[in-house]
Amino acid sequence: MQIASKLFLEEIDTLCEMRKQEILCSADTVEIVGTTYYVSNGGDDQNDGKTPERAWKTLAKVSAAELCPGDGVLFCRGDLFRGQVKAQAGVTYGAYGTGDKPRLYGWDFDLAGPALWVEVDVAHHIWKMTEKILDPGTLVFNGGEYHSVKLIPSYINGQFVCRNDESKPFVMAAEMVRDLDIFWYFDELLTTTPSKDEDFPIPEMCSRSYGDLYLRCDRGNPGAVFASIEAVTRRSMFAVGSKENVRIDNICMKYIGIHAVAAGGERVKGLQVTNCEIGWIGGTIQHYFGTDPNYPQGKRGTVTRYGNGVEIYGGCDDYRVADCYIYQVYDAGITHQVTTRGKTRLMTKVRYENNLIEKCVYGIEYFLEMTKGDTESYMEDIEMCGNIIRTGGYGWGQQRHNTDTPALIKGWSYENKARKYSIHHNIFDRSAYRMLHLVAKEQSSCPEMHDNTYIQYLGGRIGQYGGNAVTEPENLTFDEQAEEKITKVFGDKNAQVYVIK
Repeated sequence: MQIASKLFLEEIDTLCEMRKQEILCSADTVEIVGTTYYVSNGGDDQNDGKTPERAWKTLAKVSAAELCPGDGVLFCRGDLFRGQVKAQAGVTYGAYGTGDKPRLYGWDFDLAGPALWVEVDVAHHIWKMTEKILDPGTLVFNGGEYHSVKLIPSYINGQFVCRNDESKPFVMAAEMVRDLDIFWYFDELLTTTPSKDEDFPIPEMCSRSYGDLYLRCDRGNPGAVFASIEAVTRRSMFAVGSKENVRIDNICMKYIGIHAVAAGGERVKGLQVTNCEIGWIGGTIQHYFGTDPNYPQGKRGTVTRYGNGVEIYGGCDDYRVADCYIYQVYDAGITHQVTTRGKTRLMTKVRYENNLIEKCVYGIEYFLEMTKGDTESYMEDIEMCGNIIRTGGYGWGQQRHNTDTPALIKGWSYENKARKYSIHHNIFDRSAYRMLHLVAKEQSSCPEMHDNTYIQYLGGRIGQYGGNAVTEPENLTFDEQAEEKITKVFGDKNAQVYVIK
């Protein structure tokens, strides 16, 4: 085991900056065999979109257009588009022109306008947004200079109550004690069919759930204090669903409250996300009741937040995320996951390659939970290589109630039945908790590992590796024997191990 000197850590930072710039400056190389459509801020949705001079203007037009497999939609570099895209099967979404990648943001407008805010509690510096808004996971100020902490009470028996003490009504002024705290109030739509088989009214989280946003701002009207305020609202940017052979290349996707790319179904085929920038994702409310794994030490919680960079939920085949810069995600930068509920789900030919993933609670997340009699599901031909995954749990997403969530790769402790699964030639650089959580019912389903680099603080966690049919594998400490543990327990051949003292 080697000492991670100041010079060595500076070299790692330099390597990451080089990778970042390579991704941000990547060239447009996608080939479109069908019709190419162009979208620019100077366009018009009444145009046919077939040349840059006759470009469309909005994401709504892109979603509504009747496209064919083989077609492509190219967004003008340097332009900013807002809303979301309903992806279509076989279509490539990319960039054209010169300059920065086209930016696709989730909410309809920047909140940095003084007329958008009115002070409703002078004593506590609480401001209310004058327009209703979808649930925001956080607010991001001045392009990432600051961000909000979100207050999330539970909703029980017709009222909001403090999450840590459900007998105590939630009083916003008493709880909003920090500058830039936010609270989103919504109870206009109620449902009696939450997840987890409960049966009492709770706020319904859907595309019609527009509520009131409150922000504490000690420096005055937030619309005047900040040059930009982006709301990370409850939308996905690319709604892929079960559409096959969708490719997304060279696009910047930011400030999105669910997933930047959301896919799922029986077996999503051919999804490719390449050369993209994906940042400030997630943190919105999934539902108001259920068993929340993020509550302290596994106790009951009544609010679940979510949001990933690129997700397939369900079966998949030929799924690739490569050469992307992914950062500041509430949950996972990249994931494939499913709870089968008695249905067979196959997850095959998955590639996560050469990505730079920073400040996500999970850099990569995966799981295969086999329930309700399912014995046939499996993962096969899974490869994670050439990635730099670092600073897990050091981003804004660690607003959780517990501290033992973060992991650079998070596999959870399910069946995770797999074969031909490998993790190699990655750099794992510091996690606020586990570096790796690679557990399956049978140890033979755990990944084959080689040539990875590990950098962690002395006394931190390496994590877990192995079968859990009898008991959970030990959560190993990163101590003076870390290299021996990584070689012996994780089986990582030719591992390079560095300790930060």
